[in-house]
Amino acid sequence: MRFSRSLRFRVATAFAVTGGIISLVAAFGLYLGVRDAGERLIDETLKAEIQDYLARRSRNPDSHPPSTATLLGYALPGRAGEAPPPAAITRLPQGMHEIRLDDVFYRVAIAERDGSRYFLLYNETYFRKKQAGLILYLATFVTLMTLLSGALALWLAERVIEPVKELARRVRTVRPDAHPEPFTGDFPHDEVGELAHAFEQAFERLASFIDRERAFTADVSHELRTPIAVIRGAAEVLLADATRPPKDRQRIERIERGAADMADLSTALLAMARERDDERREPVDLAALLEESVDKHRHLLGTRPVDVRLEFDAHPRVAADANLLAIVVANLLRNSFTYTEQGHVRVHLAAGTLAIEDTGLGIPREALDKVFQRHYKGAHSEGAGIGLSLVRKICDRYGWSVTLDSTEGQGTRAVLKFDKP
Repeated sequence: MRFSRSLRFRVATAFAVTGGIISLVAAFGLYLGVRDAGERLIDETLKAEIQDYLARRSRNPDSHPPSTATLLGYALPGRAGEAPPPAAITRLPQGMHEIRLDDVFYRVAIAERDGSRYFLLYNETYFRKKQAGLILYLATFVTLMTLLSGALALWLAERVIEPVKELARRVRTVRPDAHPEPFTGDFPHDEVGELAHAFEQAFERLASFIDRERAFTADVSHELRTPIAVIRGAAEVLLADATRPPKDRQRIERIERGAADMADLSTALLAMARERDDERREPVDLAALLEESVDKHRHLLGTRPVDVRLEFDAHPRVAADANLLAIVVANLLRNSFTYTEQGHVRVHLAAGTLAIEDTGLGIPREALDKVFQRHYKGAHSEGAGIGLSLVRKICDRYGWSVTLDSTEGQGTRAVLKFDKP
């Protein structure tokens, strides 16, 4: 499972981040509260101690300041035998202060009475150790809360997202060309149920659309077959009349070829319109197909001085619908024959590649990326702009590739790469 794309993981991550932020804010607030309470307690202790010392000093002038592991007292001027206060605190004004002496932090209370100054220092070492322990405890708390939030979110997300996963499994099994079995009732009446209902409606509409498309294509195929057969039959009858002039016979032959091409093209296009790839994939002799297509389209050259060269390094047999492969070859040849005024058209067939190179008008560099777009027409185009787009669609259907390399005014090279048999 790729967690970066897992909805369950993203939900758990969001919960974990949220839990971590909330616990971090709570821990920070708790730390500030504890520290503030501790500092106020120290200040109150110092005030009480210094007031007590001042009271004892007033009753007994020889009373010494407190000197314990936590509290240190000084007086200025002091009595005989009393240690003088550190120079750093003698410059401080009356009140509460924070100071560091010999890497030890002290809280200092300073009071003045009768021309004397009194100093009381509270050693904060123990208090700061407790603060460090509290920070460690709070960091552990934040980490555990984040992990617990993530774990709980993973468990909850699995239960919450299970209907979505089940819906995805149901959707994967539905064929777009078949009316689905109703599955909305298997989901709760919530957002997932609404999504399931939307999918069911969409599949139903898609299946109905495909049914209409198949019926339409079947009707079109049936309706076109009769007029095309009539055209071809009439052309054959006219060609059977030996008394017709040669020019008339050429025109009739073109009619007959056009009708035959129309029959093949309609069959191929109807196959392309279907969703399922159910056309026949019998091996097609590509070399023979090329020779036939060149003869069929040679009339496009007219009387222009163009040399057509067929070069066969191999005679591959391509597994594809013969009509669709003929459309690809015919479109590539038709473009070369139509836009080559003089020079040559070279057709080179190898084991897995067909290359058609000409010395025609060429294609501008900025138009090369657009020629395969539907209805795109260049400056010299005379067609409807669907030939090359149909070629690309057929190639995509079979996994082939077609590329064009052209220089305006010098010619074009089209390369078709197909799978080996």
